[in-house]
Amino acid sequence: MVASRRLIGVGVGPGDPELVTVKAVRRMREADVVLVPVMALDEPGRAEATVRAHVEAETVERVVFALNDRGGRSQRRLRAWEEAARTVAAHFERGAATVAFATIGDPNVYSTFTYLADTVRELVSDVEIETVAGITAMQDLAARSGTVLVEGREPVTLLPVTHGVEQLRSALAGDSTVVAYKFGRFADEVIQALADTDRLADAVYGSRLGLADEDIGPLEHRSGEELPYLSTLIAPAKRNGRGGKL
Repeated sequence: MVASRRLIGVGVGPGDPELVTVKAVRRMREADVVLVPVMALDEPGRAEATVRAHVEAETVERVVFALNDRGGRSQRRLRAWEEAARTVAAHFERGAATVAFATIGDPNVYSTFTYLADTVRELVSDVEIETVAGITAMQDLAARSGTVLVEGREPVTLLPVTHGVEQLRSALAGDSTVVAYKFGRFADEVIQALADTDRLADAVYGSRLGLADEDIGPLEHRSGEELPYLSTLIAPAKRNGRGGKL
């Protein structure tokens, strides 16, 4: 009987090696190999840099993903998922019991791991899928900027701005705290949407969180600037004094 194989999606946070959980470090160190997504085999990625702060270098292996592909379910993305899944399957065939895949943020929040896991299931019949939670960019930005995400009865709306700002405009018109990911190439339109909904003054922006060149601050003075694709926005709900939302 073939022993069960395990694929673990490990969230390693937004970039700061100190924000990797104790459990994430333990599970990666216990794994036979730790795969890290990169755009090219000769280019280290953010996840890799975070992982190497905690894991022996010889167990870390790069796999190419179309991380900068903005074309939806493109052929390039499909090929990347399939090739990465074959890499996982090959490690199992060579005797690995556990393969870990390190992902920036959390493996269940807008993560590449979702697509890898689905593809590996098609190749490896007895694979077990596990995830280890990671700190998200919105949590880190809230902490670094001194922004309260939600309080009392407030909802929070999280959405990616990868195909325009219409969903964002709709969310900003409501009463929730709005968090937007990947809005860099639509920065001016995002700023205008915030201004139109009277949310701009309190909105905070962050990119490259936890890295030496991190950029955090109000968004209202960023008009006309070219912001990184992986930018995070927090537009807090409007509040009316201490405990007003209880």
